[in-house]
Amino acid sequence: MPEELSSKVCSACSGDEDPLKATESVEKMEELDDRWELEDNHHIQRKFKFEDFQEALDFVNKVGEIAEEQGHHPVINDFTWGRATVKLYTHKIDGLHENDFIMAAKIDEMHEEYF
Repeated sequence: MPEELSSKVCSACSGDEDPLKATESVEKMEELDDRWELEDNHHIQRKFKFEDFQEALDFVNKVGEIAEEQGHHPVINDFTWGRATVKLYTHKIDGLHENDFIMAAKIDEMHEEYF
């Protein structure tokens, strides 16, 4: 994961932008951990596994802190004992924006640091 992407800041999305083209999304995927999956060029997601419920909860709370700092909020699914799935897309454009990849890189960086 290049430092460049995780060091960027999410920009405000007005909703006037077009979602990323498939080729742009594929290029951005190369900058993320291999465990992120590109789904129908609409969203990216990654399944995270943990030792227990508390560790999964701590992770979800840290993702929430990053989301609030960046003003870009993921969907967190399948949060239960030992796992959580993070799904990212930009709601205003109903597709992918560079912000989604920035958030993914920041989540990866946090995950590597704390878990």
